[in-house]
Amino acid sequence: MKELVETIAKALVDSPDQVKVTEEVNEKGTLITLSVAKEDIGKVIGKQGRVANAIRSVVKAVAIKNGVHVIVDIE
Repeated sequence: MKELVETIAKALVDSPDQVKVTEEVNEKGTLITLSVAKEDIGKVIGKQGRVANAIRSVVKAVAIKNGVHVIVDIE
């Protein structure tokens, strides 16, 4: 999942070298945290959060297929 979020984020931003994705697994599921450069945050979130929601939807679809619970957080 981490690699999926990282690949999507790097394709969207102007500074792909500043994309950082962390993955934390606990009893509730997996928390994936995405952080990008300040000037790229708008590109990752999108108008009215549409891009962020699309990223979450893709990750959720893959997670459901694998039988896990995943939360994507954008910092």
